[in-house]
Amino acid sequence: MVWHTRNGRCESRPRMVLGALVGAGLVSAVLGFLGSGVAPASAATLIKVDGSSTVFPITEAVAEEFQKKNPKVRVTVGISGTGGGFKKFCPGETDISDASRPIKISEVELCADNRVGYIELPVGYDGIAVMVNPKNDWVDHLTVQELKKMWEPGAQRKVTRWSQIRAGWPEKEIHLFGPGSDSGTYDYFTEATVGKEHSDPLALGFFGLAYYENNKDKLKLVPIDDGNPKNGDGPILPSAETVKTSTYQPLSRPIFIYASKKAADRPEIVDFVKFYLTAGRPLVKEVGYIPLSDEVYELGLKRFEKRVVGSVFGGKGGSQIGVTLESLLASESK
Repeated sequence: MVWHTRNGRCESRPRMVLGALVGAGLVSAVLGFLGSGVAPASAATLIKVDGSSTVFPITEAVAEEFQKKNPKVRVTVGISGTGGGFKKFCPGETDISDASRPIKISEVELCADNRVGYIELPVGYDGIAVMVNPKNDWVDHLTVQELKKMWEPGAQRKVTRWSQIRAGWPEKEIHLFGPGSDSGTYDYFTEATVGKEHSDPLALGFFGLAYYENNKDKLKLVPIDDGNPKNGDGPILPSAETVKTSTYQPLSRPIFIYASKKAADRPEIVDFVKFYLTAGRPLVKEVGYIPLSDEVYELGLKRFEKRVVGSVFGGKGGSQIGVTLESLLASESK
């Protein structure tokens, strides 16, 4: 796990990215967490959070500020990946699960088996950035169909060279890298394009836009053309604006926390979630992500206050590509 610092806060990202694209010498591995300096708290005032490494920097920042105002409450934030987080959350081992995609059917069923109700709360936006090594001088953009050609299951061991993706590209190997299969980023990217980055000029990989923003001097961002003029003509780069307006398609996504309904009976959980969705708003931008509109944050607060259990995505297998939170939450509140 690689740690980068932004505004004095630690951000975690997979080690393979910079190792692949710019050389392992630029990457430092951290083997454990530094203590937060917060005094030990009793079990009654311990909030357990785990899950997505994408959402981690936001939750870590919110937890830090929350603990300053609530010194008797301790918030622990783990990084097991979105899927790994749900494996702990659904059996009731954690109070809140960070997720970079909506909950899947299998996870809905696991929570139901353990009688764990969950309240889905969006906390920000992230765009999935497609990146190559700066030494790659042939990729100026990619289409969704070209991404699919690289990443679909049938491509394994068959589509291995850049020349197979587009005529005129070199007869050189493609080295694909990305988060592990427990990652919500991996899930979302695979669904959006089908339906790992060494110092390697042949590498192509995908990670959250915030990761690129912290390493833009070392990476080359690839514009994506989704072929839909309604989202803008030609290839479009991910940015705060194109992600928030959903013109960067199909790789813009909301990110979430899931609060346990049972845990929400505890006052410290109520305080923490409300703090997250109010005072935490500016922290989303501070750590490199894209805040929601005030309307969506307010709809999320109402959802939590009413203890609305379930997913606005219907728990039907994850993300609905291109669907806006405003429309889903507004529809639910009617």
